[in-house]
Formats: sequence, C-alpha cells, structure tokens
Amino acid sequence: MPKGELTCRACGAALEAGSSACPACGAPVTSDGPAADGRTATAGEAAAARSASRTPENPFTTELNRRLGRLSQWSEAAEPLGVAIPRLPVWAEEAAAHSRTPEAWAEVVRGIERLAQRRISEAFNRWEERTSARIGRLEAYSVDSRLERSQVEDAVHAAKSGDVAQALATFQQVDRVVALKERHLDQARGELERLLAFLRDLEALGLVDPGEPADVAGELERELRTGHLVSLKQRLRLLRSRAVGRISESFAEYVGRIGDQLAVDRSTGVRSDADVRELAVAARAVVQGHPEDGARRLRALKEARGLTTEALSSRPGPTRALRPS
Repeated sequence: MPKGELTCRACGAALEAGSSACPACGAPVTSDGPAADGRTATAGEAAAARSASRTPENPFTTELNRRLGRLSQWSEAAEPLGVAIPRLPVWAEEAAAHSRTPEAWAEVVRGIERLAQRRISEAFNRWEERTSARIGRLEAYSVDSRLERSQVEDAVHAAKSGDVAQALATFQQVDRVVALKERHLDQARGELERLLAFLRDLEALGLVDPGEPADVAGELERELRTGHLVSLKQRLRLLRSRAVGRISESFAEYVGRIGDQLAVDRSTGVRSDADVRELAVAARAVVQGHPEDGARRLRALKEARGLTTEALSSRPGPTRALRPS
C-alpha cells in the first residue's frame, strides 16, 4: 500500500482524498480518522462518532440499532455462562446503520438473535445441572438454599421463553449468592481440617489423650453438617487456643529431650546435623506463633528417629482433655 493512501477503518476499502463516506460500506470517513486537533481519534471517540452518525432514516433503522444494542448486552452478560454469541462485524454494523434498506439488515439481526437465544437456552440447561449439584452440597450441610433453587428454575424458564435479559440477571444473582455460601462453608471445612491435623500431631507427640482427636472430629463434623457455622467457628477457635496452650507448656521440655537424644546419637557416630537443623526450625515455628507447623515438624522428626512418646515425656499419666468435662 503506498504511503499515505487512505483506507476505510470499517471494511478496508481504498478511499479517495476528501471522501466523507466509504463507497463500499457507507461508513463515515471522519468517524475513525484524525480528530479536529490533528491527533488520531481514540477507540472511544470513534465508537461515539459511529453512534452519533446513526441518525435514523426510518423506523427500521431505530429497530436495527435497538437490536444491535441488545445483542451487545447479551454477549457481555452471557460470557460467564461460556456462551459465544454471534455478532455482526463492525463494517456490517456500519453498512446496516447507513443502508437505504435497513429492514433487510434487521431481518439478518433477528436471525442472529434467534441463534443467540437458542445457544443461551442450551447453556442455561447445563448451568441448571451444575448449580443444582452445588446447591445439593450446600443443603447436605443444612445451608438453606431454597430461594436459590427456585430462582434457578425461574432463570431456566425465562431463557426458554425468550426473556433473555431476565434470565441473565437472575443467573448473575444466583451465582453470586451460591458462591458466597460455598466460600463460607469451605472456610469452615478448611479450619476444621487444619485443627484436626494439629490435634493428631499433638496426639502423636503424647500431648493430648489418645483417641481424643477422633472424638473431636466426630463432634465437629456433626456440628458442621447442621449448618451452625458461627457456633462451629467459635468452638474451633476455643479448641485451637487450648491446643496451642498444650504445646506451649510442654514445648521446652519436649525439644530438650529430643535434643538430648540427638546428642547421644552423635556421640555414637550417627549423623544428626540435618535433624538438629530441623529441630531448630520446629522450635522457631512455635516461638514465632506457628504452632501447627512446629508440631508437624516435631512429629515427623520423632517418627523418623523412631523415638517413643514415653522417652520424650515426663508425664506419669494421661494428659488433660482439651474439651471441658
């Protein structure tokens, strides 16, 4: 292409100097061309110019622009559903907007609308199946989701009946609420699992009564299943606080006894440098406020060295239970 040759921004056809409209598609030349101050017009300015240039010549033009705008809204709202809605190319929109027979273009757009409605309705059927499974999981944990289940049915019905805008609005609301409820449930489940892992490590270290983590797990699981997430989180915090107190009060003695054992191993020629470093890391974790990490490392070190709980603890009898009697 010779330097300086003008082309239509919409369809790429060659333009003559001074042309006000593209002879191929009818798009105005000045809408995407240089701005009044000589700079290149931005995409937003070009879009605004195209919109301003769509002065209705008859009722079909108004109807065409309304349908094009609706398709654009559907396309954006349907993206989370994984739906690709067909669109007219930019040059075709420009040609349709300036056509002397826009009713023919309006019929093309109506055909695209029918295809978009069919794709969206099919996507809603798939979404209903996925969302029903998500709601079923929430209901298994006694999380009230009756309203969301009813709204799913309403959205699917609206999509089938052609009320796409209402279907998409309901979809966004339901998806947002279900995701929020899932996040609260998953947070509670995660906190429960972390606490139980901590208690099992303390059990292996002999710092809680044997079998107590299993008993606590059963009780907490039942509470989680009833949907009492607020009270469950309060109990989780209480049990963790008591577990942290348990490892804190026995920590110095425990680390000292492991250190003594490592020193004995070194005197007999057993290499223990890596274990000494790991013991230091575990100790630092507890001191710095990461008791779960410290307990996990101490347990791994104890089991790797084959140390018995009796050899590492001076407690003559069972430990105190974490739960109140």
